[in-house]
Amino acid sequence: MSSTGSQKMFGSQSRVAKLGVIAMDSASELGKRIDKYLVEWAKKDGEEVDTFLINAECPRFASGDGKGLIKSTIRGNDLFIIVDVGNYNCKYEMFGKENAMSPDDHYQDLKRIIQAAGGKAHRINVIMPILYGGRQHRKNYRESLDCACALQELESMGVQNIVTFDAHDPRVHNAVPLMGFDNVIPSYQVLKTMFREIKDFHVTSDNFMVVSPDEGALNRNMYYASVLGVELGMFYKRRDYSQMVSGRNPIVAHEYLGNSVEGKDVFIADDIISSGESMLDIAYELKKRKAKRIFSYATYALFTNGLDTFDRAYKEGIIDGVFGTNLTYRTEELLKREWFYEVDVSKYIAYFISAINHDVSISAVIDPHEKIKQLLKKHEK
Repeated sequence: MSSTGSQKMFGSQSRVAKLGVIAMDSASELGKRIDKYLVEWAKKDGEEVDTFLINAECPRFASGDGKGLIKSTIRGNDLFIIVDVGNYNCKYEMFGKENAMSPDDHYQDLKRIIQAAGGKAHRINVIMPILYGGRQHRKNYRESLDCACALQELESMGVQNIVTFDAHDPRVHNAVPLMGFDNVIPSYQVLKTMFREIKDFHVTSDNFMVVSPDEGALNRNMYYASVLGVELGMFYKRRDYSQMVSGRNPIVAHEYLGNSVEGKDVFIADDIISSGESMLDIAYELKKRKAKRIFSYATYALFTNGLDTFDRAYKEGIIDGVFGTNLTYRTEELLKREWFYEVDVSKYIAYFISAINHDVSISAVIDPHEKIKQLLKKHEK
């Protein structure tokens, strides 16, 4: 959607309240990109504004205790707080030692800022791309369910809307059915980046195919296959349920279901690349089946075990590209990799903020189907 389109969408509609955006340290880069779009659209609509960003911080005492501090007035603001609970590059000093912030630390700082804003803001909205505790998505026996409890806690603190991206299991919204909860899938942004970056990219059923890495990712891959009009294949993970390793049953094998991938470019989409072992196992399996080029996408490309295995797979011609968003921290080393392509989602988030702030429907923003159709037509020409 162009800037003109944003004016048509929001220009005639007044704001619910004055807009204010707090980008936590974990999301400062993303916050600046979002603010750039918000300011640009506001100026086109006749507003005199230099920034919507509000200065806030969570300083730490030497003992590790912290506090939230908002450095300017937010009274009456429609407040949006952006936090990346997965940013392990944020650090703090504790008893003279440097600690990397965990998701728990980021979540605590989010609550501190909400406390500092309590009773002053017109409305509090949280943009949390990686949902805190979201990977532990169902409770078995004597286990915690952190995400559900966190959502209930945020609701009790006065948060009215939460926007997240590609939640591991969006059914966690059932824990807070009366709170606004938007789970956003940046499908259009992914495809736009692929069409721009991949040479000789032909999306036809003869030379392109979508493959789901497991049954959990089937819906998102089914969507890509449907809007692109190509075939869908699927792997399922055969696990050893007799033992537990690192809290999970180990994968014995990846079994493939679907038509032949021989001679075709293959696209694999998932929510997270953690260590990346599963994604590479699937890439090797597809190469055994004579797939042509393999492109993988994950909303959160974490690479918790480093980049060496992907470097090796790229050098061997096993994988041809990995796409990931800027919704969470990416290392400088990753951004320099020839095989990595970044999907910028900052403009998409800015649309969401503007839509909520103007109290207009966001269904057009959520459903990218029409924009994908236009993208395909443009690519065909």
